[in-house]
Amino acid sequence: MNEKKANIFNIQKFSIHDGPGIRTVVFFKGCPLRCLWCSNPESQSSTIEIPWKDTSSSVALSIVGYSKTVSEIMIEVMKDIDFYEESGGGVTLSGGEVLQQADFAIELLQELKNKGIHTAIETTGYTFSEVFKKCITNVDLLLFDIKHYDRDKHLTATGVYNDMIIKNMKYAASIGKTIIARIPVIPDYNNSLEDAKEFSSLLNKIGIKKVNLLPFHQFGQNKYDLLGRPYTMEGIKQLYPEDLEEFRQVFLEKGLDCSF
Repeated sequence: MNEKKANIFNIQKFSIHDGPGIRTVVFFKGCPLRCLWCSNPESQSSTIEIPWKDTSSSVALSIVGYSKTVSEIMIEVMKDIDFYEESGGGVTLSGGEVLQQADFAIELLQELKNKGIHTAIETTGYTFSEVFKKCITNVDLLLFDIKHYDRDKHLTATGVYNDMIIKNMKYAASIGKTIIARIPVIPDYNNSLEDAKEFSSLLNKIGIKKVNLLPFHQFGQNKYDLLGRPYTMEGIKQLYPEDLEEFRQVFLEKGLDCSF
């Protein structure tokens, strides 16, 4: 019987920013959102892509994306199990959007838990409720993105409404999952103090108490050129933690544990 395969675009080892401890991050290819500021445009399409770049002597090519079975991924992640155990780390599934390949993710998460490995997913939460419920069964930590509290503004910048996202976030909180809400803070989109108040109100209603702010940056711009795609955020000023202290203070005043 043939094993399921997933399209992924990277397996990153020794990560310390995607959950507790030292972690291996498996990046799934494909995402239903089209965030204007996305710093990983190569993660959006579920198919294998070939970015290109003209050089003075040749055209440089590289393939983005490859298929892996659960067994193949487990072989890779198990190489570092000693580091997970020593540091309180584990494995994080990221993307793209891992929920796009939910059947595969469910099987992989089950295998990880069978080995006693701490699991996390970085997710937009954008999928049907029944898919989400199955997928988070063996997830210890949800790093849950929330781009905007307003459904119409969410649509404007991401291409989708936030209804399913908020519904799934509420469900995860209701069953006691450990959740860190992550807010990409984007100039002239969601970075006003009023925005901070509205985000705080929403998260308090849901019951989420920990928030990470992700200041807007331009690190992904070159990738759009390589993929031959337009980049609409060119020229927008980057944000730094010091730019967002007042913004962060709103969350703290509302009783949320807010950090960068």
